[in-house]
Amino acid sequence: MNLIAILSALALEQWRAFRWRASVEHAFVQYARAIERRLNAGTAQQGTIAVAIALVPPVALAAAIFFALAAIHPLLGLAWNVVALYFLMGFRRFSHAFTDVRESLVAGNLGAARRALAAWRGIDAGELTASDIAKLAIERGLVDSYGQVFATLFWFTVLPGPAGAVLYRGAALLAAEWQAPAPGAETTPIVQARAVFGGPARALLFALDWIPVRLTALSFAIVGDFEDAALCWRTQAKDWAAQEGGEHVGIVLASGAGALGVKIGGPLPAAGDKLEARPELGLGDEPDAQLLPSAVGLVWRALVLWLLLILLLTLANWAP
Repeated sequence: MNLIAILSALALEQWRAFRWRASVEHAFVQYARAIERRLNAGTAQQGTIAVAIALVPPVALAAAIFFALAAIHPLLGLAWNVVALYFLMGFRRFSHAFTDVRESLVAGNLGAARRALAAWRGIDAGELTASDIAKLAIERGLVDSYGQVFATLFWFTVLPGPAGAVLYRGAALLAAEWQAPAPGAETTPIVQARAVFGGPARALLFALDWIPVRLTALSFAIVGDFEDAALCWRTQAKDWAAQEGGEHVGIVLASGAGALGVKIGGPLPAAGDKLEARPELGLGDEPDAQLLPSAVGLVWRALVLWLLLILLLTLANWAP
């Protein structure tokens, strides 16, 4: 039944993306901010309580609705799973943003490509070259595909009903909202208090990511250049530990870059004439617009691999 729910949700999203998904996420973030205003005094213990208050009600409600509907009829439980996944997965969201960037680069419209990337990543892209834009698009595409598709699907299959998917997406939003300041960034007592308060949310996300991030990296290796993906994963992922997302994001990026045979990461233009130092990941050439479809193809092939594995697990469970 999980496979049917996943396929149905993917088909619905490809047919018509749910335009209110961002509003649902925004509502949850506002809910998290309200909890923070009442509880944040700069201690990890308060952060732990806040995580429980933020996540237990929606996770429990998602599971309760599933069991109640499934008790009436299994098809009602299936329908609830489809609706929940349709709300929570975001394959089309990143693939369409990816397409906007690629089409602008292919047309030679660097300004439009910069605007598309800035809207997608929420960054200032005014000084980026075409190669920088392609590089950042691949990076964001790999990371978004992991968080909004693979990790969400993993926890959907592990916990009953949509509870696992709700748990993961909620934890990811909390960790992003209560994140620690970037290395080297200026901090204030308020920022430092939020960093401590958000520690339990980030720790929970790290734990939830541990297995699916490695399964995703392995999937990229299997459907891409296995040898280079494994080499980059083993030797380069740890270099990303000080960057946004930490080593888990480094595992996804390093394996994805190795599987594609392309270099990502590396320095980027920053404020003024400075460069933002970042470790280089992957092997091969610098990316360009022509390589972007290969990145989308890598994600699609990895997703098909996951669906086949879920099908085999389903058949194994049905076997006498």
